[in-house]
Amino acid sequence: MEILNKRIIEEKLFKVLMILSLCIVLGSLFIIFGLVIFNGASSMSLEMITQTPKSGDVLGGGILNGILGSLFLAFPATGIAFLIGIMIALYLQKDFTPSWFSNFVRFTLDILWGVPSIVYGIFCLMIMIYLGVGSSLLAGIVALTLLEIPIITRSMDESIKMVPVGLKEGAYSLGSTKFETAVKVLRRQAFPGILAGVLLGLGRGIGDAASILFTSGFSNRIPSSIFDSTAALPTMIFNLYSLPSGQPKAYAAAFILLVIVLVISVSSRLLTRRFKKHVIK
Repeated sequence: MEILNKRIIEEKLFKVLMILSLCIVLGSLFIIFGLVIFNGASSMSLEMITQTPKSGDVLGGGILNGILGSLFLAFPATGIAFLIGIMIALYLQKDFTPSWFSNFVRFTLDILWGVPSIVYGIFCLMIMIYLGVGSSLLAGIVALTLLEIPIITRSMDESIKMVPVGLKEGAYSLGSTKFETAVKVLRRQAFPGILAGVLLGLGRGIGDAASILFTSGFSNRIPSSIFDSTAALPTMIFNLYSLPSGQPKAYAAAFILLVIVLVISVSSRLLTRRFKKHVIK
């Protein structure tokens, strides 16, 4: 009886701790959203999203250069990371490579996933200094690509691993090669998870500031080539908030960035749910 009462007390205690943890997380989330929306929405205007800063005055004009800069950085980086990640994820399956090597690569990717993004920025900065080049859109894309590769690769790898073995065996029995099975069966069956991984990487890339702080630079203009410096919403928020009169504009940039990330997250959920209807369980 005493042991039973002890277990009941432990169960109630951990239930309270779980509810408390949930309240802390949700409360923090609502506070952050509330502050950004309240301060950002009040600073929004049509000029803010349709104009670039005035020449020589970062506080004047809008933040169109930061919005387009974020898109110019994140979308190419996500595309490159996807192409590299899908090849790695397919190669990691046991049909292609020994399990010990696959586990080693997965362990390495997990470590790279946990590396702070500032490290990727410093790494790219060292390469830029060695090559004698300055900050540019291209350097920012490279930094974000390195940041997103482990995220996208591990997400796709776990999705492909969940494909039923019977589908692969059925494909082999029909005469398909390992490559054909990987491309036509595994990829199609794991597509919802692959899509979720790509959008997860896109959301991480478009909201990261540390990796592009030293690589993409800052500019009041919209870049005309990949060798031009460019602003991005995360770095713009950092620069504007440090100025005495720049906080309203910084909150407006934060509000737009929050909307973009929310759109990506909601799209990921909706698209994944839609394509899951065609997945064989």
